[in-house]
Amino acid sequence: MKKIISKIVLGTLVVGSIGFAQAQKIDAKAKKILDDITANYNSKKNSYFKFAFGSGVNGVVSKNEPGIYYSAGDKYKLKIMETEQIFDGNKIYNINTDDMEVTVAKPNANSTMFSPINYLTSYRKDYNVIYSGKKSVDGVNADLIKLTPVKANGLKYIYLYVDSAKKQMLKLEQHGNNKDISVISIKEYKENQQLDPNMFVFDKAKFKNYLVTEL
Repeated sequence: MKKIISKIVLGTLVVGSIGFAQAQKIDAKAKKILDDITANYNSKKNSYFKFAFGSGVNGVVSKNEPGIYYSAGDKYKLKIMETEQIFDGNKIYNINTDDMEVTVAKPNANSTMFSPINYLTSYRKDYNVIYSGKKSVDGVNADLIKLTPVKANGLKYIYLYVDSAKKQMLKLEQHGNNKDISVISIKEYKENQQLDPNMFVFDKAKFKNYLVTEL
């Protein structure tokens, strides 16, 4: 489970550009829903998500772990089990307390983070998007939106479940071509909190005994 989390959640998910580009198709209804949610999150000083991260194969989630996610502007902190990722607006710091390792890297155009809200941005150029009707999520009559990669990137499709009335994400499912499934289910959401000024700062002094690798 830890290897899965390190690979999918707390490491950047690098997506390749394989094959020929295709004309992107975005359903107007789905676009409006996603743009409304994006505008809602962007209007907040900061956001907090408590979530459950699930993983499995053949479309069946077999393991779940709790996690937390903070974001403010383009900065974020994501934590689950013994692993944590911080993006300070410039570099990504992957911290594994179990192995006492830190990897540092600059984000690039071909990387995307599997986070509660990353697809709200990446859908605009990387995915075909269609509205797929309604589906109940924890008692909420959610809108279901399906994203399919424009170019081959290892993913078969992504499902986004959203509460259009509140303009909030409820759940996302990532289905791989290898039949793996990864799910983030949001359990709690808060906004405009008073955060620690160093929330998105990597303090190297706290990791003196760690192996730090800069990529």
